[in-house]
This record gives sequence, C-alpha cells and structure tokens, in this order.
Amino acid sequence: MMLFSLAGCAVQSSAPVTPPSPTTSKSHPRYAPPPGVASHWDAGLSVYVVGGTRDLYYRERTYYRWDGGWSWANNPQGPWQPTDSSGVPPGLYRRYAQ
Repeated sequence: MMLFSLAGCAVQSSAPVTPPSPTTSKSHPRYAPPPGVASHWDAGLSVYVVGGTRDLYYRERTYYRWDGGWSWANNPQGPWQPTDSSGVPPGLYRRYAQ
C-alpha cells in the first residue's frame, strides 16, 4: 500500500498574470461606485471617473463637476451647488489647480 503526501505542494497556472494599472481599476475596496452609471476608480484622483461625461466624478454618494469652478450634487443631473477646493477630494482638486 502506497501513501502520498501533498503537503507543501502548490499548483501554478502557466497563464501570464497582468498586473492592474497603478492608477485605474474597476472599483475601490472602500468606496462604492456610483449607481446606474459607467465608471472606473482613479487612484491618482481618489475618485470614480464617470464615463460618458466630461469632468464628472464621484465619491461617497457625492458627484463633483468641474466647469471652470467646482460644484457638487447628490445626483449626476443636479441640482449643482458651488463649492471651493475645500469641498473637493484633494487628489481631484490638484488635477485642476493652476
């Protein structure tokens, strides 16, 4: 009678592993994506970039819009409230700082 031990064995795939992009990913482990819209997480900006709309971002149930100045809303269609840099995530603010 033969006994085989598999202790210490590992199975590895021969398929190449592609590392994720350091700045973008589909989602973030802490922040939920915006509901009902296409988006991706941008780690450099620390927000979701909303697809199909220029300069529209999302984080923590708040949308941020750049249109020569900052505004925020709870819905991508508004109503929009003006804000200054203190009302915008720092990474996002730095993208448009001059």
